[in-house]
Amino acid sequence: MQAHDVLSLYRAVTEAGVAIWIDGGWCVDALLGRQTRDHSDLDLAVQRDQADRLREILATLGYLPDPKPDDTLWNYVLTGPDSRSVDIHVVEYDSAGAVSYGIPYPFGSLTGTGHIDGTPVACVDPEWMFRFKTSYPPEDKDRHDVAALAAAFGFPLPEPYR
Repeated sequence: MQAHDVLSLYRAVTEAGVAIWIDGGWCVDALLGRQTRDHSDLDLAVQRDQADRLREILATLGYLPDPKPDDTLWNYVLTGPDSRSVDIHVVEYDSAGAVSYGIPYPFGSLTGTGHIDGTPVACVDPEWMFRFKTSYPPEDKDRHDVAALAAAFGFPLPEPYR
């Protein structure tokens, strides 16, 4: 997925009044303010009460369910034009700020702002993105992302990433 694809989708969704946060590899690049690698998909976080509306908007853009064996009601993939994929992460917080449904984004983790091709986008906070990226066995792309975040934000590079 290219930057112009991400921005086109982001604008369509946010201009329709749905709040979304960019996650995953595109979040890393948004936080860095530049694209550092190719991306096969776009990861989006959305509040549960806006998830249905998000699906409706994405359907008008040609993104339809692409069932996977590990899909859940709170984490699923939509595939659109030219086989571009959007991985949807649904979350809901209770009145105390604890996750009551969906992907366990800690309260406050969806407070970042990054830039894609100079356009500001809502995304995961840099410290949380670093924590998320270092919480599972890394692939090459994760090593790249973690090293880039560490260099940009002064995070210490964990041993498995050296």
